[in-house]
Amino acid sequence: MRFFEIGAFAVRGLTANKMRSGLTTLGILIGVASVILLIAVGNGASSAVQQSIAGLGTNILTISPQRAQPGSTAKPLTTADAAALVGPDSPDVKYASPVVNAQATAGYGSTSYAINQFIGTDPHYFETTNSAVAQGNLFSDNDVQQARKVVVIGATVATQLFPGTDPIGKSMLVNNIPFTVVGVLAAKGSSGLQDADDMAVAPLTTTQNALTGYGSLTQIVVQARSADALPNAQAQVTTILNGRHKITGTTADYRILSQDQLLTARTATTETFTVLLASVAAISLLVGGIGITNIMLVTVTERIREIGIRKAVGAPRSSILGQFLIEATLLSLFGGALGVAAGVIGSQFTIAGITPVLVPSSVLLAFAVSALIGLFFGSYPASRAAKLRPIEALRHE
Repeated sequence: MRFFEIGAFAVRGLTANKMRSGLTTLGILIGVASVILLIAVGNGASSAVQQSIAGLGTNILTISPQRAQPGSTAKPLTTADAAALVGPDSPDVKYASPVVNAQATAGYGSTSYAINQFIGTDPHYFETTNSAVAQGNLFSDNDVQQARKVVVIGATVATQLFPGTDPIGKSMLVNNIPFTVVGVLAAKGSSGLQDADDMAVAPLTTTQNALTGYGSLTQIVVQARSADALPNAQAQVTTILNGRHKITGTTADYRILSQDQLLTARTATTETFTVLLASVAAISLLVGGIGITNIMLVTVTERIREIGIRKAVGAPRSSILGQFLIEATLLSLFGGALGVAAGVIGSQFTIAGITPVLVPSSVLLAFAVSALIGLFFGSYPASRAAKLRPIEALRHE
């Protein structure tokens, strides 16, 4: 019964100044909601990255140029390198597609759009990267040989340049050079960090002739015959490139990344991003806790005479301590409950192109921390109230 009486005093104390209690609750609400929502955003970004990489398949190797050691000469990746990777010396390599990236601004009619990724490559690139066509056709080997100005565009580019119009057969300007749209790729979606549909793919020779020149390749995308053959394919590719680039030491002028390595690297980056977001959100919880301390100290000061009267009529120190601890904890719990609701509701919306993925453990952790914050930050004001001497409290003006 005594506990309920103390609780009743605590509730009465909180409701005596609703504005102050509401402001204190708001700090905890923002902190808890931020923790839940930002962790959900980080988790959503991680899931999107994993899905994006998994969509490329598990039998892909990406070869990129890398700076050589001081004193040595780095050789660029070339179309001859890509051609050499497919042959009797590499039985586990199915395709090797040379890739160049170009900066491109596309235009159609009065509409202009900066394409995020303009790629020059060969037709095998589409199979290697699991890129299916939704409308029209892909370009062919003959288009590459003849350097025809044809292009396959992603869903985002189609929407931006040809809203409500069938783009197949239309001529669009790429850096003021006319390209005929022959196909539209099936939508892959956005990872939140990059729109996979904001791209265009043209024949390698055409892109080099019109946009980039005949310099080095941006990368070579290799498809192994199967996921199980990927380690053998990587070893064969390494042997061939080392021979062609005259690599004798341990540091090559290129690097090879498998899908697993790429996934690990990007996941690690996303996890760091999530931890950073959660840390920022935790600071807001800390600020909310400091707010509880300040508000409770003000409350104790305002109610010194009440405390003195209660002690004078026999209220023990534990009752005073319990009352103010309960008040602080109730403020935290109420703010935490509202914060959980706000975080769960907020995670249902797309944020900066990322679909948040709610983590149940983060909800429980944030709510539990909010309760502990009430106990921790409310303990000093409660202890101060419990230590007051009745006669000094009654004399307080």
